[in-house]
Amino acid sequence: MGRQRLPVIVGFGGINGAGRASGHHGYHRMVHAALSERQRQRTLEALAALMGPYALKDGKPREQYILDHTLVRRIELNHFDVDAVNWNQRFPTESNGHPVSFDIARKNLPAVIPPDWVVTPASVTHVNVKIVGQQDFLLPTQREFEVKAAGQLPTGFEPGKLYPSRNHPRGLQMSVYAASDALGSIGLDWDTVRAQVAPDQMSVYAGSAMGQLDSAGTGGMLKARYLGQRVTSKFCPLGFAEMPADFVNAYVLGSLGATGASLGACASFLYNLRQGIEDIRQGRARVVFVGSSEAPVTPEVMDGYNAMGALATDKGLRQLDGLEASRESDHRRACRPFAENCGFTIAESAQMVVLFDDELAMQLGATVFGAATDVFVNADGFKKSISGPGVGNYVTMAKAVAAARAVVGEKALRECGLVMAHGTGTPQNRTSESEILSQSAGAFGIENWPVVAVKSYLGHSIGTAAGDQLAAVLGIWYSGVLPGITTIDSIAADVNQQHLSFSSTHREIDPEKQQYAIINAKGFGGNNASATFLSPVVTNRMLQKRYSKAEWKLWQEANQSVRERQQAYDDGMVAGSINPVYKFDHGVLGDADVAYSANRITIGGSSVELGLVSPYDDMLPGGD
Repeated sequence: MGRQRLPVIVGFGGINGAGRASGHHGYHRMVHAALSERQRQRTLEALAALMGPYALKDGKPREQYILDHTLVRRIELNHFDVDAVNWNQRFPTESNGHPVSFDIARKNLPAVIPPDWVVTPASVTHVNVKIVGQQDFLLPTQREFEVKAAGQLPTGFEPGKLYPSRNHPRGLQMSVYAASDALGSIGLDWDTVRAQVAPDQMSVYAGSAMGQLDSAGTGGMLKARYLGQRVTSKFCPLGFAEMPADFVNAYVLGSLGATGASLGACASFLYNLRQGIEDIRQGRARVVFVGSSEAPVTPEVMDGYNAMGALATDKGLRQLDGLEASRESDHRRACRPFAENCGFTIAESAQMVVLFDDELAMQLGATVFGAATDVFVNADGFKKSISGPGVGNYVTMAKAVAAARAVVGEKALRECGLVMAHGTGTPQNRTSESEILSQSAGAFGIENWPVVAVKSYLGHSIGTAAGDQLAAVLGIWYSGVLPGITTIDSIAADVNQQHLSFSSTHREIDPEKQQYAIINAKGFGGNNASATFLSPVVTNRMLQKRYSKAEWKLWQEANQSVRERQQAYDDGMVAGSINPVYKFDHGVLGDADVAYSANRITIGGSSVELGLVSPYDDMLPGGD
């Protein structure tokens, strides 16, 4: 087998309930209690920069305020009022022989007058309506929401206020922020990268499992007429599920390369990562942005999941804790993976990771955060319930662990890795996933495999969930702290703990000894994905074997300036002096910028080669 390019992680960014992903700040919020004083202060400063003036007192971060207004918590009013959710209750009326009479402005009359209405003029501007018989009305009213907890962006952070968002759906606002953050985290000038890579050798794979369902996207389109409002021209196009990739191409990177979104419910981030890895391994791309964005903290979306019995309700949480109906649940502990639990906690998040092929990373001096080598995807086969777990995840986990073994070897596989569980906090997940993880570990001779479940901090961000998990893995490899499942008291009796190591407290590890991580994701419909990642220690060792000592020294020298730029970016973000990259109507190319020949197409000064060779030579007939 010939030399294959290694997909190296050179940047990452995003935003979720823990804060900004780049600089490992989001990860550090999760393990806040285990950090040094210097790291804690830096994390608080980074969060205060996002959260605005209420997070500061006398110019310094308000620690308790910041901690209370991040991660999973009671749903805040910028989303909706959980004690008084607006809805329209069906309100049937019956005249009982006595007409129902009321006056209404002429302009508010329906275009088609119902047959049981008698309309007579009342004034120049109004008419009188008498209804004889039955009439259904929708009565605007309010109700208490059954689910009151969610993983939300830090209080005060509004991505749409950082750039001219023009009524973009929240998920797309978050996409712009995440892509810009990932771009800044690379520590390289983007024009420098573009100069080294042909325009068709950049890929962007990003999406939203559910699309943009808030009032600025598909949600607005579907409910506008029911609310007596106008359908705008933006609702439909901005609601498409692949729109996060489209926005990154059009307004952040200016990419002409491959693009799209692979959707696999809660495994969608890994589905897109699979596309990016294959592009680099097969030589189709040298630079890949992979991501996902999800903004599901709306009453309509949450109603859907709650109707399935999937979400942790306040009633369910009170029952778990033995609380009376008058007592409020502990919303901070709403998500309880692998413990006695009652459902998952929905969350919003946007995450983006940047991959280079190893040669480009060496050439530009890029910082190496690790490598993404494999993603395995398998369905469940025949199913009794479309939302229930199945056997496909056994296959994906087995392949992912085998892929890690093939690189790091038997001994390191047993001693130097971890598994980032899907860990949703549902009764079905705790039994099914623990069984899969236990059997996978046992089959490969792994004992005490560390299991991490970050949804206990962040909630479940649907299609972006594995992006949250990956950001945490990169943080673990940087700081050496395994986040404990701190929302639980103990592991549930029906969880298979054989060969596995769970902990409700943070655990310190030596990052220099870590070699791999497996990220697991399970999605509705039987969408299973498990991914293999290599630590920066292993990745650098592999690069040193592939490249000469002189080439490695050149990379080290170039990396010094890259690290300086990365630090400058982080300092600027903490200081609040850097806004997201958003290039609207910038450098737009047209017909006049395109030049054709039989062997290449030139667009805006960059060339795409057309000397393609058939991969089917052995199947072609002879002749000229």
